[in-house]
Amino acid sequence: MDLHLKIWRQKDRQSEGKFEQYDLKDLNSHMSFLEMLDTLNEKLIVEGKEPVEFDHDCREGICGQCGMMINGLAHGPLQHTTTCQLHLRSFKDGETLTIEPFRAEAFPVKKDLKVDRSALDRIIASGGFVSVNTGQAPDASSIAVTHQLAEEAFDSAACIGCGACVATCKNASAALFTSAKVTHMALLPQGKEERSERVINMVTQMDEELFGHCSNTEACEVECPQGISVLNIARMNYEYSRALFFRKNK
Repeated sequence: MDLHLKIWRQKDRQSEGKFEQYDLKDLNSHMSFLEMLDTLNEKLIVEGKEPVEFDHDCREGICGQCGMMINGLAHGPLQHTTTCQLHLRSFKDGETLTIEPFRAEAFPVKKDLKVDRSALDRIIASGGFVSVNTGQAPDASSIAVTHQLAEEAFDSAACIGCGACVATCKNASAALFTSAKVTHMALLPQGKEERSERVINMVTQMDEELFGHCSNTEACEVECPQGISVLNIARMNYEYSRALFFRKNK
């Protein structure tokens, strides 16, 4: 199959970027999207041109590194799919694909399709630690956790931190990401010791990173490759209000 590509090229975060156009022919429809970009880069290198920079790591839909906008959609047209798990059979022969980096003030472009998502790391770091007793690992059954609670916590913990929720939100909000991390620990007994301090610190850090506010359009859940529920945001709001109440009434 043949594809016409319009790719955002930007030397560094200080430079102005622009779209450049490339044509690729005789592609295998079973190739992954990133393999297609690898093919383009091999072609550019042979021609003595600068290859396109893009993030990737595991290429198994786990690490969350491969985020980019494809025809205006985070990770492309398939729901609950990362860019690395997207294949060319999802597109039509001869189609034009517009590929650009995630757009958010908190995600400055480093080069081409690579953005700096360290703001998400700082939100996690602000959550602090979990208090546990040192020494031998406790028996698996020593802390009672119901199956339903464990499943809810696991669903929140499934967030891979790709930033698609931020990129697709009209306000560039990180509420879904932050709420997934808050909810994961707030539900489990191991995380309840610091639950109040954790949610206040993480929400404060989220605001300091210049992410926008959630306005409940729920586009984040639609574009999330892991299908993280917006109910996590409601849980975060509850935890935050609860923490402020107890802080005020100490």
